[in-house]
Amino acid sequence: MEHERIKLWDLPVRIFHWLLVLLVIAAVISGKVGGDAMDWHARIGIAILGLIVFRLVWGFIGPTYARFTHFVRGPAAIADYLHGRWQGIGHNPLGALSVVALLVMIALQVATGLFSNDDIVFNGPLSQLVDKALSDRLTGFHKLSINILIALIGLHIVAIAFYAAVRKEDLIRPMITGWKAVPRRQEPPSKGGGRAALIVAIAIAVGAMYAGSGAWLRHDSPLPAVAKAANGR
Repeated sequence: MEHERIKLWDLPVRIFHWLLVLLVIAAVISGKVGGDAMDWHARIGIAILGLIVFRLVWGFIGPTYARFTHFVRGPAAIADYLHGRWQGIGHNPLGALSVVALLVMIALQVATGLFSNDDIVFNGPLSQLVDKALSDRLTGFHKLSINILIALIGLHIVAIAFYAAVRKEDLIRPMITGWKAVPRRQEPPSKGGGRAALIVAIAIAVGAMYAGSGAWLRHDSPLPAVAKAANGR
């Protein structure tokens, strides 16, 4: 079967992916270290918030292969894939579920972290918006769900290794270069994205980071470090 090289993953998606990898690793390490590292943990969480919001927006206004409508499919497509009948470009139906699950879990981690506390000196940037009891519950979920997130990341890595070793399909190189060899057929060209869409996505992501930093709140007590940084103090 003849193959052709197509531009599968656009630059914004690739930058998002590798930045998210680095920041999630940094967030896990800083969270485990605790103490003074919690200030950095909060800053990293705000950066991850911006990335997740960017990817959500880009999933609607980005180019074809980045859009959720292209790779998030229903039970019929999953059944076709499991029976070897599915043919497509980009994330396969099971891979799409993995991507969605990872995005949801990371988003939950960030959301709960914004309202968390450590009962010592650290308070999340938005913790003053909720009472202590709710903050404690969200903190508990934040600490518990990290184990689920790590398990999902592990499954993601195992799947990549499986595709490389068994199916002889390199999933990492296209996420670095953007290009992938696919069976030659009449594939419609990728549409969407562009400079205007990129500016909109970045602007919304920056707005989400500002909102999550808590810099817009009135603080009767000393600001969390992340909010101080956002205020330039």
